[in-house]
Amino acid sequence: MQLADFDYHLPEHLIAQFPPKERGGSRLLHLPVGEGLADRQFADLPGLLRAGDLLVLNDTRVIKARLFGQKDSGGQVEVMVERVLGEFEALAMVRASKSPKPGGGLVFGERWRATMLERQGEFFRLRFVDPVLTVLEEAGRLPLPPYIEHQPDGADAERYQTVFAREPGAVAAPTAGLHFTEAMLATLAARGISHARLTLHVGAGTFQPVRVENVAEHRMHHERYSIPAETLAAIRETRARGGRVVAVGTTSLRALEASCQQGELAEPEGDTDIFITPGYPFRLVDVLITNFHLPKSTLLMLVSAFMGYDRMRAAYAHAVQQEYRFFSYGDAMLLERR
Repeated sequence: MQLADFDYHLPEHLIAQFPPKERGGSRLLHLPVGEGLADRQFADLPGLLRAGDLLVLNDTRVIKARLFGQKDSGGQVEVMVERVLGEFEALAMVRASKSPKPGGGLVFGERWRATMLERQGEFFRLRFVDPVLTVLEEAGRLPLPPYIEHQPDGADAERYQTVFAREPGAVAAPTAGLHFTEAMLATLAARGISHARLTLHVGAGTFQPVRVENVAEHRMHHERYSIPAETLAAIRETRARGGRVVAVGTTSLRALEASCQQGELAEPEGDTDIFITPGYPFRLVDVLITNFHLPKSTLLMLVSAFMGYDRMRAAYAHAVQQEYRFFSYGDAMLLERR
């Protein structure tokens, strides 16, 4: 397929710049098995799932991954941490008038220092004097997506984080999870719909555009995932009793599908660059909760694979016509796979 096959017209005013007034106060476009669709509210979700279904949540926590500072030579530098490699090292994108050279020093907030160790493709491996997560918490800024135009503030610090976030490491939120409240999770549990967790740290590569016309030539960025033993057991039990595995977000779906590339649930942790496009044979996920995605994006290709290309086109056209709110702070979709 060609990149243009995944383009669509989106009026700019439909890009959500702020979250809804109340967490969970979003609309929900429901695509059940078969044909048709229905305009719902996210609050309707407990009545749209079944007792015995299992929600799989991504518990990654967004870190303050954007740093501003100077090179030892005096030039200004902006750093976007892509991945924390260890207590003192990170892989990052670096923007400067001249890229730092190996051995070059960087300083942030007039206190926190790092050294550029080596270049790895478009990324730079940095070693910090202090623990990376400490530096980011003290000197970093929340990395809102590029299509959100305001500077991050205290409201974003809360709302661009899921209520179940606990494992720091993501540079972007698993946005389907932003709709959930503790009360919603309790309501789902009371209806016999349980949940389990995994971790996939979303990297900055999720915002990188596809630069090739032939989709098959695109290469995905790597992301690290981990699925606990109790989650694996919950998935097996759910499938054994005929329940459905419900991925909350494309990140959860990517981790789950990556885990069974070598056989069902055979890889509970690792790096994945799985690229899901129409024709992909889904092995594990039956239902997907997701937000609306950017034109020409790999996430839109994933959704097209899950729901069918023609249904995706029709659903997105309907969402534009009905003025759903798009992207990270926008509305959600509930997709049931045949």
